Amino acid sequence: MTLFCIGIHVGTLPMSKSSTGRLNGEVTGRLARRTLPQQSSAILEDKSVLKALDRSIASASNRIVFLAPSVASVLDAFSDATIDSDRHVQLVREVQRFRGEIYLKDGAIQPHQLTLDGRHQTPEDENSWHMLLLDARGRVSACALYMEHQGDVTFDQLRVRHCAMAEDNEWRPKLVRAVQRELDRAKGEGLRYVELGGWAVSEGSRGTAGPLALAFAAYGFSRRAAGALGMTTATFRHCSATVLKRLGGSRFEVDGETLPPYYEPRYQCLMELLRFDSRRPNSKYLGLIDQMRDTLGKVTMVAPAMASAHAWCGIDRQLAAGLAS
Repeated sequence: MTLFCIGIHVGTLPMSKSSTGRLNGEVTGRLARRTLPQQSSAILEDKSVLKALDRSIASASNRIVFLAPSVASVLDAFSDATIDSDRHVQLVREVQRFRGEIYLKDGAIQPHQLTLDGRHQTPEDENSWHMLLLDARGRVSACALYMEHQGDVTFDQLRVRHCAMAEDNEWRPKLVRAVQRELDRAKGEGLRYVELGGWAVSEGSRGTAGPLALAFAAYGFSRRAAGALGMTTATFRHCSATVLKRLGGSRFEVDGETLPPYYEPRYQCLMELLRFDSRRPNSKYLGLIDQMRDTLGKVTMVAPAMASAHAWCGIDRQLAAGLAS
């Protein structure tokens, strides 16, 4: 069961005369003869689901686990954590294996894109936060990747530089301008800039409150301190894009034009680039988001014992040693 489906005509996808545009055009031509299923009852409008979210948030400390990229990042966000490199590596591998299973079953990737032991591994895994939702048996049932950038980050250092729109001759300049405007705004307002990705939900958890609680946790996490601006490449598969828009995400705009959904050949699905401002979520869910943010201090936090020289910059080593004791 999916969260909910949306109706969108695939013929509106961006196309150009570039090689990427031709590829997108060919796929669009095949898909434009049909329309995706129409939207069913929206889970976020279901009062019973909202009540279940209250219960999920109340038990978040037992079900949600955060994996920090370094001890330094833990000190910046939390006062307590488990410093255990072996446990951290084990859990990251479980997340990668879980993503691999879900993405392979969805047809988003092919077997050759996984490691020999079936893990979906990305270069960003080592430097990102991983947010996990566990089931009653302690297994990963949903996950997300949360990558914070330095204030001087450029477009060519972001994960989004690899998306199909960024490789399209017509749309790349518009995408770069739209994202750069957000980067400049974050820097000017003293906010962090983050990229969210790596979303995966088990079949048994789809349509339940658990994954929404994890999404609220990610949103709540981004609201700490001054807040953050960010983006995510969301798939229409299982209607992830629509869920995130209901929480407060919106499409990028540049020169009066909205960046439309696009077809991503790497994952064989429709994708949408969404921006968000953690200070301005959908007011309907602000209470739940802040409730989750206030609960994060109780969730299990695991960080690797060793940090890179860059991560240690400006950090009191004695304080870190105290956390590990």
